[in-house]
Amino acid sequence: MIFDSHVHTRFSTDSQMFIEEAIAKAKSLDIGIIVTEHMDLEYPQPEFFKFNLDDYFREYDRYRNPRLRLGIEMGMRCELAEKSREMAAQYPFDFIIGSVHVVDKKEIYPEAFYQGRSKKEAYDRYFDTMYACVKGFDFVDTLGHIDYICRYAALEDPEIDYVDFRDRIDPILTLLAERGQAIEINSRRFDNPRAVESLFPIYRRFRELGGQWVTIGSDAHNPSDIGRRLDKALELAERCQLRPIWFDKRKPQLMK
Repeated sequence: MIFDSHVHTRFSTDSQMFIEEAIAKAKSLDIGIIVTEHMDLEYPQPEFFKFNLDDYFREYDRYRNPRLRLGIEMGMRCELAEKSREMAAQYPFDFIIGSVHVVDKKEIYPEAFYQGRSKKEAYDRYFDTMYACVKGFDFVDTLGHIDYICRYAALEDPEIDYVDFRDRIDPILTLLAERGQAIEINSRRFDNPRAVESLFPIYRRFRELGGQWVTIGSDAHNPSDIGRRLDKALELAERCQLRPIWFDKRKPQLMK
């Protein structure tokens, strides 16, 4: 079964989707889903991207079944790695995504992050931060949306040209491959063919470095986006000879 392994409902600050809506949409597509609510500890906007984990499991555990698993998307910050590790051990997550949303304690989606910086400077800092975080977050199951910065960069061409950043990207991919961790193919931007093709060399390089596993996620925040463009993500995985997986009780399961 195909699993959309990156879905946000109303426990995430930026989603109003009810879990019943997510379940109905997934059923109509005949796919499984993993709910992965945002948890960014000490986020620059204190009221954003945090929720009560006890309430989350109390309310959603009754929905857990072979087609619906419960996870989390953790914002990775080096100084918060141990707090995040404790959280991961304390709660019965099926799946943990580790993502970089904050660099040097600043959000990277506002235009101000890019002012006074060249693309190379901004992206180098993003990837340097990602590498440091991946080193500390050895307990996450997959690295989320490596191209997150492309969504918001105030640039004429925000895409990642691998040859320009390979010295920053290769250490990240090498570490993930050595540990047997997965990397996510996030299909949110896959309406844009340029986005897909710019990511192809990155995932191909992950395979060359010994990586095997990818998770597939739409990053849906509303019902209409659940399962969206997953076919393109699966095609990219096949081109790169990477095996799509999903997680149950933190154990990888092959998609069939």
